[in-house]
Amino acid sequence: MNTVNVRNLVIGEGMPKICVPIVGETKADILSEAKTCTLLSADVVEWRVDWFAQVSDTEAVIDVLKDLRETIGETPLLMTFRTKKEGGEKEIDAEDYASLTIAAARSGYVDLVDVEIFMGDEIVSRIIRETHAAGVKVVASNHDFEKTPDKEELIRRLRKMQQMDADLPKIAVMPQSRKDVLTLLAATEEMYREYADRPIITMSMAGSGVISRLCGEVFGSALTFGAAKKASAPGQIGVKDLQTVLNLLHHAITETDFA
Repeated sequence: MNTVNVRNLVIGEGMPKICVPIVGETKADILSEAKTCTLLSADVVEWRVDWFAQVSDTEAVIDVLKDLRETIGETPLLMTFRTKKEGGEKEIDAEDYASLTIAAARSGYVDLVDVEIFMGDEIVSRIIRETHAAGVKVVASNHDFEKTPDKEELIRRLRKMQQMDADLPKIAVMPQSRKDVLTLLAATEEMYREYADRPIITMSMAGSGVISRLCGEVFGSALTFGAAKKASAPGQIGVKDLQTVLNLLHHAITETDFA
């Protein structure tokens, strides 16, 4: 299993890393949240740019990225435009999505960008290729806010992301039952054990899926998301609580040599 190195962070070894999303609408709100993230010692800061009121202005986006970079220092920065169909705040044309993402990658201010894997293979391939050319990592993602697909489909989607050369395949699904949470965990474990040659990120959303955000070290998910102020997805819990639980599990795992 290869790891992914971003600045001073190694994703894919040890405890799952914690990513904290920023969801402010104005530059002032965004930078205020960024300062909170630094106080919380987040491993990764994610800017959910789809919340930004001026997101259609690429120059304004790059201006915020510049100040975000200065604010969070050496903490890795992930930029994400979550589309409406995958639970985000705004609609966007596929070409505009590609242009914005590539511009962010080329800006020199971000370390990772999120690319929704079902934007269309041609566009996704172009974004990944151009992003890598800029020296930036790619989180390929898929979000299902309606249901949890079966285990085979979850694995298929993660393998597709890997085959398209994403650095970090990520999938988030909505459980309709406790069994759905087990399906997500089983898919994570099988993908990690049988197919993954790089770190993967998985989670079951909503309250019933919270356990999946906590037990990644056991089942094979390398990164989890915690809320600093406002959650960006159902089921996110506070960063401090998340850090406490991850530490407890890590010590239990290493003491019993389970890992």
